[in-house]
Formats: sequence, structure tokens, C-alpha cells
Amino acid sequence: MELFNGFYAKLYRIVWGICGQGEAAEEICQEAFLRYYERRDRLPGGDEACYWLIRVAKNLALNYEKRRRRENEVYRQYSLQASKTVRNDGEHEVLADESLKAVQKALSMVPYKLRIVLILKEYADYPYSAIAKILHITENNVKIRVFRARQHLIKLLSGEELYVP
Repeated sequence: MELFNGFYAKLYRIVWGICGQGEAAEEICQEAFLRYYERRDRLPGGDEACYWLIRVAKNLALNYEKRRRRENEVYRQYSLQASKTVRNDGEHEVLADESLKAVQKALSMVPYKLRIVLILKEYADYPYSAIAKILHITENNVKIRVFRARQHLIKLLSGEELYVP
């Protein structure tokens, strides 16, 4: 229970960064913790448990994204258009929402190898050394990927007018 209370928020931010949907992120985090508690006797404790949880949640989120993309493709094939209603609670909320969507869309266009390090660094606030352990790559490789991911994101967002409240 201690691990859940201390780590859930960070894991949620990581998963949300991958899938971009709050409800799905909650379900994925819960599933990751269930898998952890089912196997906790065989798993290491401390930071290693956190790293294990991140790997499991990351894989669950990626599987969710693949499944969602397949479903969307089938949906598009049959010409069904989903209509999204924009809440009009005020100009600031609409602008902030549009900016968030633009950033999420741009982030989803960043290649996975770059996107995952950026999510772990910016959304979960992990140090380079922890990201290296989670992804099984060198710390220098993490730094390079974070730099490239930021550059890629800047390039994708350069034409956008973003609102920062």
C-alpha cells in the first residue's frame, strides 16, 4: 500500500503522457499495480519495484494505444465521424484546451524512442540515471534522446499558437 500511495501519481503522469486519456491512464495504472501485488513476493523492492511498475505500465499503455489505433482505423473505414463537442466555459479554457491538445498531438508524433524519455523526464520528473535504468540504456543515451525529443517537439509546434495560462 505504501508503494501505491507514494508512486501512483507519478505512474499516472507517465501513462497519461503515453495514451493522453485520463480514464485509460487510471485503468492502466490500476492494472499495473494489480500485477505487481500478484507477483510482489518474487519481485525486488524499493526503486527496482518502481522501475518494474513503469515497464509494465508502459507496455500496457502501448498495447492500449495500438488497440485504440486499430479501432479508430476500422471506425474510419466505415466512414463514421465522431463529433467532438468543445466546452465553451470561457475563452481561456478553450484556448488552454486547444493548446493542450496541440501539444498532445505533437507529442504523439514524436518517435517512440524519443517520446518515452521525454515523458519520463518531463511528466514523471525522473533523473537521467533512473530513466537509463528503466529503459536499459546508458545515461548519455538518455540525455541525447531527451535533447532530440525536445528539438522534435519544438519543430512540430513551431507553427502553432499556444496559449499558456
